[in-house]
Amino acid sequence: MKKYALGSAVVLVVASLAAPGPRPVQAQAVELVILDVAAVARGYRASKLTGSSVVNDRDERIGTLDDIILDRQQTRALYGILQVGGFLGLGGHLVVVPFESLRVADDGKITLPGASREQLRRLPEFIYRAS
Repeated sequence: MKKYALGSAVVLVVASLAAPGPRPVQAQAVELVILDVAAVARGYRASKLTGSSVVNDRDERIGTLDDIILDRQQTRALYGILQVGGFLGLGGHLVVVPFESLRVADDGKITLPGASREQLRRLPEFIYRAS
């Protein structure tokens, strides 16, 4: 269970293990972390970015941010999955771009400088593997 109390700038993290069978659940360590809530508020919520239009530096719509892939070890954004082509989510295909190539403005506008819709369409299609 994770409980976040961002208003108070304290995060309580409780990890527990449930072993298979009739053994009781045992709590591991409890860790309090002091956060700078102003720094947290300056970040971007992935849920607000996904589904956003992506434009190039000529302000031409070139795709939609479909997903964000995080690094398992460092939990940082590695890749943006863009949907290119299609209409209303149908008929397009997904491509991968390095997340650091995307520029996110303060208002949430996402730009991929130097890209065109045609260039993105020529990239190999990304397919999610079952997990």
